[in-house]
Amino acid sequence: MDYFKKYINKISDIAISLDEKDFVSALSLLQNVRKNQSKVVIVGNGGSAAIASHVSVDFAKACGVRSVNFNEADLITCFANDYGYENWVVEALKSYVDVDDLVILISSSGTSQNIVNAARFCKSNKISLITLSGFDKHNPLSELGDLNVWVDSKYYNFVEMVHHIWLVALVDKIALGDTVVS
Repeated sequence: MDYFKKYINKISDIAISLDEKDFVSALSLLQNVRKNQSKVVIVGNGGSAAIASHVSVDFAKACGVRSVNFNEADLITCFANDYGYENWVVEALKSYVDVDDLVILISSSGTSQNIVNAARFCKSNKISLITLSGFDKHNPLSELGDLNVWVDSKYYNFVEMVHHIWLVALVDKIALGDTVVS
């Protein structure tokens, strides 16, 4: 088997190993957001920020779920300058999150301090939270959400691709129902 097929098969094997109950739970949380006309706030760093940006647009356009992400340089640098990089997500959440909103936090390692601090903020303020992480199973982020999705890999690209696949599968489930596009 050539490299590309092995690579794709490995990502597929990891993605398929995720618990179906977690997918159903996330779907329920997202459907409640849509029903309540609240919003999803989705945040990550680096590649996870790119995933957050993509999925945020898909939630809004394809699913009719209001969604925002924090990828604006002026927003990030403003809050990071005033409160420290490790606290900028918490401060942004304070400015943007409403009581019935859902927050999705993505960190491949599960140790990004700004993301972990944001999860702690959500937990202490009873804000609905889904976390996505990888690497060590017992990373700090993996125990803070109402739903914690952990990817069993120590490779950034595998973790990020599985996070992306999982999130866009949620988008497609909401947008298309049980129809799988061929």
